[in-house]
Amino acid sequence: MAAPQPRLTQGSVGHQLVGMSVPVLFGIFMMMMQGFIDMWFIGRVGDSELAALSFAFPVLMVVTSVAIGLGAGTSSVVARAIGANDHRRARRLATDSLILSFGITAMVSAIGLLTIAPLFRLMGAPEEMIPLISGYMRILYVGVPFVVVGMVGMSSMRATGDTRLPSMLMVLASIINVILDPILIFGLGPIPRMELEGVALAGLLARGSIFVGTIYLMRVRLDMLTFNKPDTKELMSSWRDILHVGIPAAGTNAIIPVAIGVITAMLAQYGTDTVAGFGVASRVESLTLVMFYALSAVIGPFVGQNISGNRPDRIFRALKLCTLFCLGTGLIIAVMLAFTGGWVAGLFSENAEVRSVATSFLLVVPISYGAYGIVMVMNASFNGMGKPMPAVHISIARMVAIYLPLAFVAEKFFGVAGIFAAYALANVITGVISYLWARSSVAEQCDKHAVTVPA
Repeated sequence: MAAPQPRLTQGSVGHQLVGMSVPVLFGIFMMMMQGFIDMWFIGRVGDSELAALSFAFPVLMVVTSVAIGLGAGTSSVVARAIGANDHRRARRLATDSLILSFGITAMVSAIGLLTIAPLFRLMGAPEEMIPLISGYMRILYVGVPFVVVGMVGMSSMRATGDTRLPSMLMVLASIINVILDPILIFGLGPIPRMELEGVALAGLLARGSIFVGTIYLMRVRLDMLTFNKPDTKELMSSWRDILHVGIPAAGTNAIIPVAIGVITAMLAQYGTDTVAGFGVASRVESLTLVMFYALSAVIGPFVGQNISGNRPDRIFRALKLCTLFCLGTGLIIAVMLAFTGGWVAGLFSENAEVRSVATSFLLVVPISYGAYGIVMVMNASFNGMGKPMPAVHISIARMVAIYLPLAFVAEKFFGVAGIFAAYALANVITGVISYLWARSSVAEQCDKHAVTVPA
């Protein structure tokens, strides 16, 4: 097994970004499509189940934020170790990140299991819906440690510059999930009809395959996992380095679902159909933003290796290309959803209110998707540099300082549509801020290393 080389510090920036992004794009698309299919199947069960899944979505995003944060911390430190040609340190960091991830998420799951009912009552879920939500969340929480460890392990793989292996795992898990969905939701032979709990169990089994595959590939294919007993001092050093980026990155991502939880509570006053419509639109949004998720997943390792390799000029070029891509792609998405939003919403529910809310969201919010893509990419680049705090500040500004205040005001005058318009405006404002901040930070690195800033 050859040690991973700093392959991202040489060659065409554009070609490398495309080459890394395409496998990730395909993998994430399959995962998002699987969530899309989950929502479609549950729409066939009933609007109450659809609303229950929508209530659970922000909490699921919080859990995912923990995984993204730990993955960002791992990716940043492992990529920088590889960029400095220190394979032993990279392998130790990758291994220690899995130990850390399992410990943290085991605690998160325990807390989650004890707080299901009060949390969802606080979010405005009707009392009769609590048992439905509880059944789904109990299964989800049990699988969280294995889900997160798998995601963090895939971040270590991407830090080497290899995006094909983790994407292959994501595709495999998505296929397993889609096969299991109808069997567990509707029942087949001796397997009972489980409905919403079937969605959770299918997801748990599919993500379990990612966990197993990740451990195997990290050990056998990439030599990025060691079973040697860690030295306590080195273990603490690894955890400190990972959490230096991981905690702010997790906080950055957790801000979003927490704010969405507040928005969900606001929408709940209009009824569960409104919440269901918002949930449908949110899943559609996740699927349409898949290209930006892919870019944000690869820009961190790219930045990390080039920072350690003293090539800030390549980072500058990469951020410029990503910005142009986000703006162009965002425009195309907005136009497509303006014409097809109503039809897409109708795939999930025949309820007029559910369709109306989802259609309104998909008409207003996509105008800002290009700017939102820029926010994602620039925040990931800060994490790759080992400077996570700008991403935290940008996310707090976007969701807390801009979106929520605007949503409370706009809702008084324009109702549900005002909440959606506030979201779009927050994306545009912070998109401009994040680009200028990242550009300035990289320009400083160019000056520090006496490197010419690309035109």
